[in-house]
Amino acid sequence: MNRSFGWGRRVGAVIAAGTLAAACGKSSEGSAAAGGAPPESAAAAPAAVAAAPAAADGRAVFMRTCVTCHQQTGAGIQGSFPPLVENPVVTGDKARLIRLVLHGLSGPVVVKGQPYNNVMPPWRSLSDAEMAAVLTYVRSNFGNAADAVTPAEVAAERAATASRTAMWTATELDLH
Repeated sequence: MNRSFGWGRRVGAVIAAGTLAAACGKSSEGSAAAGGAPPESAAAAPAAVAAAPAAADGRAVFMRTCVTCHQQTGAGIQGSFPPLVENPVVTGDKARLIRLVLHGLSGPVVVKGQPYNNVMPPWRSLSDAEMAAVLTYVRSNFGNAADAVTPAEVAAERAATASRTAMWTATELDLH
């Protein structure tokens, strides 16, 4: 028996499994991994996605981009990533929240009396519609009750801060 053949098959299986897992993790609406419809009903998925409210799309974006740090419950991770639950930054000034998500946040911040010190990456790669959807989702879930964010509001802040290359600090965004 050729031992290298057996080893090669195992490596190939691991690579194939990793590729499949990566593809599933990057899938968008309509996949079971993203919380949408299973593959056998993929033909019906576009109609269901089109009919879904912005908050549903926002949840999908949240699960893809925010959940690792802020957790599925919005509770965050103590000392590292602040909670979104009943957070006045989330429910307050929409323009400030959009700027924070567009360009990220670096350094210490105090939320609800608790210190946090980490980095929130910029999410400029999200479209205006995706960012509006995820911010609307966060502003209307986790014990929050604030009005929706529109793609036009995101587009306006994106244009107003287009020359910014650095992450924000808590001081710059007046997060005290």
